[in-house]
Amino acid sequence: QVQLTESGGGLVQAGGSLRLSCAASGRPFSNYAMAWFRQAPGKERELTAAYSWNAVNLYYADSVKGRFTISRDNAKTTVYLQMNSLKPEDTAVYYCAASTLRTVGAPTNFGAYGYWGQGTQVTVSS
Repeated sequence: QVQLTESGGGLVQAGGSLRLSCAASGRPFSNYAMAWFRQAPGKERELTAAYSWNAVNLYYADSVKGRFTISRDNAKTTVYLQMNSLKPEDTAVYYCAASTLRTVGAPTNFGAYGYWGQGTQVTVSS
């Protein structure tokens, strides 16, 4: 079992930056694929960034490529999402998720992730 806790959300102006953190407890991330999803009001939860279980392969949604970066610390207990050049359409609740799947690429399906944090709100004003 792994417990995930997100932090770092808040209100920021368009063009600004935020860094989200996802702290793990229970066991390290070392053998988990990790991802950040987001869900805006009235929309489905969507994958924004992820890395495979061995951290070799990364995935970014087209809407965030070049602006968001997923990473983890060397102790493998925290995953980050650095968000730059934020846009109003990035406004959403952001969720950290973990998957035990050992695939070549990062899992991109919602159902592949069995562990979820409670979410952190990101609001980008225009």
